[in-house]
Amino acid sequence: MTDLPADPTLDEIRAALAGVIASNAAFDGWTPRAIDAGADQLGIDRDVARVAFPGGAVAMIDAWFAHVDAEMARRLPPEVLAAMKIRERITRLVETRLDILAPDREALRRAVAILAMPQNLARATQLGWRSADVMWRMAGDTATDYNHYTKRAILGSVYAATITVFLSDESEGDADTRAFLARRIEGIMRFEKAKAQLLNRGGHRLSLSRFVSRLRYPAV
Repeated sequence: MTDLPADPTLDEIRAALAGVIASNAAFDGWTPRAIDAGADQLGIDRDVARVAFPGGAVAMIDAWFAHVDAEMARRLPPEVLAAMKIRERITRLVETRLDILAPDREALRRAVAILAMPQNLARATQLGWRSADVMWRMAGDTATDYNHYTKRAILGSVYAATITVFLSDESEGDADTRAFLARRIEGIMRFEKAKAQLLNRGGHRLSLSRFVSRLRYPAV
């Protein structure tokens, strides 16, 4: 049984089921069978559980990623991140997210394949942007100008590439993924430094639309 209230809302049911469904999706795929299995595990009526995910597979994946966001925030509260420099914050946030995803790597692989379908690319972009936005906000970013967008676009691109490495990583403790991420984070820091120097010199402003159009956002 779960800790759901006696008369839960669909949002509460969706949140409770998200992580459990992901574990079942490794075997049943992102299908109603995974919802049924999760509902049985948590003592939720199957029909009610299915109603909580009217968007099918993408809705299930969306709920799982929101669950990952919440778990990431739980593991890295503000007081923990506050003691770190910005580079370490971003690195720890991405690594923590990977740690949360690791037990359900096969479900993640299936989710990425679904989100890569042409009809799901717009939704994949939204979910990727949301992941990057959550991480930057947790890292303390308060930018409201074009820096808000460039930071998320860059981190989104790095995260997408890191996920690709992560899904095929067979090294102990995902060492190859972590090394790859470290190199990419270094690239982000160099870019931010160069951008600040350029703007301080009164140089040409970056073309945000041109920059964003060249990036692909992550699926998770």
